[in-house]
This record gives sequence, C-alpha cells and structure tokens, in this order.
Amino acid sequence: MKRLLLALLLLPLAVCAQQPLSTEATASLLTCGPGNDFYTTFGHTAVRISDPELGIDYVYNYGTFDFDTPNFYWKFMRGQLDYKLSRTTFDRFMAEYSIEGRSVVEQPLCFEAQQLDNLFILLETNLLPEYRYYRYDFFRDNCATRVRDVLYSAWGQDTLLQRALPERSYRRLVSDNLRGNLEWWRLGIDILFGLPADHRCSAPERMFLPMEMMAEYAQTATSGIWVCPGMVDAPVQLLEETRTPPSRSFPPVVAFALLLVLVAVMTWKGWWRPRMDRFLFALAGVLGLFLCFMWFGTDHYCTAWNLNILWANPLLILVAIRLRQSPRWALWLLEVCFVVAALWTLVCGLSPAILFIILTFALRVALLR
Repeated sequence: MKRLLLALLLLPLAVCAQQPLSTEATASLLTCGPGNDFYTTFGHTAVRISDPELGIDYVYNYGTFDFDTPNFYWKFMRGQLDYKLSRTTFDRFMAEYSIEGRSVVEQPLCFEAQQLDNLFILLETNLLPEYRYYRYDFFRDNCATRVRDVLYSAWGQDTLLQRALPERSYRRLVSDNLRGNLEWWRLGIDILFGLPADHRCSAPERMFLPMEMMAEYAQTATSGIWVCPGMVDAPVQLLEETRTPPSRSFPPVVAFALLLVLVAVMTWKGWWRPRMDRFLFALAGVLGLFLCFMWFGTDHYCTAWNLNILWANPLLILVAIRLRQSPRWALWLLEVCFVVAALWTLVCGLSPAILFIILTFALRVALLR
C-alpha cells in the first residue's frame, strides 16, 4: 500500500512521461482457476489493459517470483521472499494457462477515461525496478490484494459501501478451497496457521482469494453496491478448465480416527510398548518446536499465536525421555493443554483430524499418570 501511495504522488510526473490511452482502451480483471501445484491451488488474479489503437494488450501480474533467488526456500519459509509485478502480452499469458489446462475468466471494468489512465500509469509506475518488488503475505499482501489496491487507487474513491456478508474467517475461506482431494493440505495448513487466521473478514479482505474477488466484482455488477471500484460487464469465459485434478486421497480424518482406535485397542490388549510412546511424543514435540520457529523465527503473519502448540507441545520431548518418571505436574498440564486445544479445534473449525490426534495423545499421557 505504501508503494501505491508513493506511485500516486508520482502521478503528475508520470502523466507527463506516459502517453495517455486512446478512447479505444479497455481494462479487465482476469481470474485464473486452480492448477495442480500447491501454490496454484487458490487460483490467480491479473489485470489486462488493451488499447488496439496504440497496439497495447498487456497483462500485469503481481504473482511472480524468481526461483533463482539466493536461499529461495529458506526465505520462503521465513516469510522473507519478495514477489514482484511483471508484464507480459495477453497472448503469452493465455498460452501459458492453456498449456496448464487452467480456466481463465475475464470481467471487463467500466472505468472512465481518466480512471483508466490512472490505472495504466499506476501499473507502469509499479513496474519500475524500484517499485516492482514487495514482501509477500498470504492473507494481506498477495497477487489478488495488490490488484484490489491498485484498482481502488485508480478509481480515486476513498470509501466504498460494503455488502452484508456471512461472517467467514481467513481459515474458513481457505478450507472451502481445500475440500475433496486436498484434505491433507487442509490439515497441514490448519496445523500451521495460528489465531490470525481466525480473523473475521470484511468484503475487501475476502479478496485475498482470487475466486472471492471475482465473486465480489460479479456481485457489484448485479447489486449496485460499490464493494469494488468500477462496475463490471458480464464475465467472459476465455478458457475452460482441461487439467486433470489430483486423485482423491485417503481422508486424514479417517486415517487418524483409525490410529486412535488402533492405539486404544493395543493399549487395552497390553500390546503397547514404551518405545511407541517415545516415538509419538518425540514426534509431537519436534512438531511443536517447528511451530515455535514459525511463530517466533519468521515474519509470517498467519503462523503467530498458534494454539496447536498446546497439543504439539515441546514439553512432550521431556515426557518421551522420562515416560512414567515424568513430573505429575507436567502430565496434568499437558492434559489441560489438550482440552484447550480440542475446544479451539471445534470452535474455529479446524480439520476434524486434529481432534483425533489430540485424543490419541491425551489417552497415552493419561495412562502415564
């Protein structure tokens, strides 16, 4: 947002240097469907500027990054990876998504001439090397929110009415996109996300997901309530989805429910061995240390205040070492943590598989007392 404001301050200089668009120019919102790679699961948003008179047909894309960045994966894990704005031709953009078998929907924006010039100047200014990079944030600063913000800036209206929407958190909105064959990804994300993911989203905040942005613009066109800047014409399906979705996997909720039953039966039959407790508790404790790192050792907004640390508790490493010689206060404290974690799982709608994981650990810790 700071870079957008800076770009607005530079508008007078940019107007002098930038050739204005002709009366034939148009702008549109491009929404791309999900792909088979995880980072494409939630789709993509881009802006198209077309001006046949000037020979312009550009697509501006805030979702690009460089795999050759030094320490790429380490920076990504720590939330310190910079994304950038890039520009390509419309034909190249469509060819890429056609090869990937992903859908593309276009929503023409009904901007006035001055607003359209503002949008073009802002995009071209943000494309300069000193402005094109930004620090990626999954919820608050991504390829979709950047488009949302630049459209608001070009529109030039400070306040927009907001449509009344059912209250949905970031977590719930993400979970809705991870059903069916993506339940394991949902489980991983629910373990990784902390309390910030349970924030209730306003209409503009929901636009961090490309499909939500497309839906909001469609609602603006039909309801006349200005949630989004610029009315849109009827959406046009430019590409149909032709990809083969990932095959359906064994549901994690069933897998961990069976694990709970197996542990209970083995405990009842006397087949459970101390080394099994050591393995389970050590595994959970190491996971807890990783969640602590994601909370305190990274810049990620969504991994802070993670209550999953209550069940994936680093204290379990001590229990794994001492088992029945563990301090009773530690075992009672863990049981209390399990109860709080289970309540959070139920109230905030985390993956049900987490509840079965908690019950498994609670059972084994209770039998150590």
